[in-house]
Amino acid sequence: MNKEIVATGDAPAAIGPYSQAVKTGLVVFTSGQIGLDPRTTELVSDDFEAQVRQAFGNLAAVAQAAGGSLANAVKFTLFLTDLSQFSIANRVMAELVPQPFPARSTVGVASLPKGAQFEVEAILVL
Repeated sequence: MNKEIVATGDAPAAIGPYSQAVKTGLVVFTSGQIGLDPRTTELVSDDFEAQVRQAFGNLAAVAQAAGGSLANAVKFTLFLTDLSQFSIANRVMAELVPQPFPARSTVGVASLPKGAQFEVEAILVL
């Protein structure tokens, strides 16, 4: 199997032993993105919506570095520390991701890295 590591300075660098994304053929598997500012590596805000927007922005930057965009997503997995915020994540995703929408799973979690409230990962097909 031929795999290519995808990395960009337009999204936060990995904070552990993993890559921002791995591309194999036409399929790209992204690591989860939280609402970190790529320059400061700090959360953009304590505001849930701001974190969602930044996380999707970071994911879009990784998708672009892989040769695609959020339009190439076939599957998203969303992680929320508070499922009562689900409607906000839904609204932002509908605004930032073109139709037809990909498959998606949403998971409620106890905590996320750096105290984030939201994380998103994707599988893309280019």
